[in-house]
Amino acid sequence: MAERMVGRPAPDFSLKTALGDGSGFGQAALSDYRGKWLVLFFYPLDFTFVCPTEIVALSEAAARFQELNADILGVSVDSVHSHKAWINTARTDNGVGKLNFPLASDITKNTARDYGVLIEEEGVALRGLFIVDPEGEIKYQVVNHNDVGRSVEETFRVLQALQSGGLCPINWKPGDKNLASK
Repeated sequence: MAERMVGRPAPDFSLKTALGDGSGFGQAALSDYRGKWLVLFFYPLDFTFVCPTEIVALSEAAARFQELNADILGVSVDSVHSHKAWINTARTDNGVGKLNFPLASDITKNTARDYGVLIEEEGVALRGLFIVDPEGEIKYQVVNHNDVGRSVEETFRVLQALQSGGLCPINWKPGDKNLASK
């Protein structure tokens, strides 16, 4: 289902978004992120159970990602109206509350399909996460079963490793030596 995307140009997209502060709507295109790193993640649906845990954790870590010149964009097949309602629903009521990044609507399912994460027979995306470099190349891809949430800390570690400019061994962390420079 999910094919290898790493090392390839990120598929272009232009999607309507619900702003993270819940105030309205916007637009997000791949070209908006040129010159920055992008953490692009797909999730199945709003108002579900595992999704809010990931989205809230990424929102809480957004400032750390921004320090590394990285923006975050969440994408599901829900409408921008569903996204806005979810953002404006309290976390105690299965909402995500205010977020530090927008949620994009892939209502046509084309973007999930282009990134290889669409479950065609269900019409929802797998939990796919991609790190796109400032030139638009996919540097990292992880796709999980929808029952299992992803790790914000691992995403952050991988982003730092990609930005280190060298070869990073297993469990590399900032401050560790690289095996060699590129």
